[in-house]
Amino acid sequence: MARHEKQVAQYFRENTIITFLPLVHQIRHWSDRRSRLEIPLLSCYAFVRIAQTTVERLKVLRTPGVLGFVGSERVGTPIPEVQIETLRTAINEKIPCGVHPYISVGNRVRVRGGSLDGIEGILVRHNGLQSLVLSVTLLQRSVVFCLEGYDIESV
Repeated sequence: MARHEKQVAQYFRENTIITFLPLVHQIRHWSDRRSRLEIPLLSCYAFVRIAQTTVERLKVLRTPGVLGFVGSERVGTPIPEVQIETLRTAINEKIPCGVHPYISVGNRVRVRGGSLDGIEGILVRHNGLQSLVLSVTLLQRSVVFCLEGYDIESV
């Protein structure tokens, strides 16, 4: 699905497949201009919510640009809803975020208050700022959120 995420998500919507494609704004510089683009937060991935039936899986797998499901290629492994909702909240609230190297160990923390209240992740220092890393385990990808101004507690 590399560089086809938006077209795939549009195809899903047109074919009544519930989809979520987290997009972030990024400014790109060319020699003659600057452009503000909406790019996928997690390149090569779009999330779908389908019934676990062969018909529904085939509907997704037959979509032009789709390579397979996360986990088993034919069946797929569901990503925990809380991880999807955390991404959705951050995107909807326009929380500054970006990709981060996948982290599986570190200090687990929970945000207290604000629009990220209750979200859990791994505390790191990113670009000199205190940040929270949300890891989507099945994708082996992580997203980093700036925590400046938020109260956090250990989990």
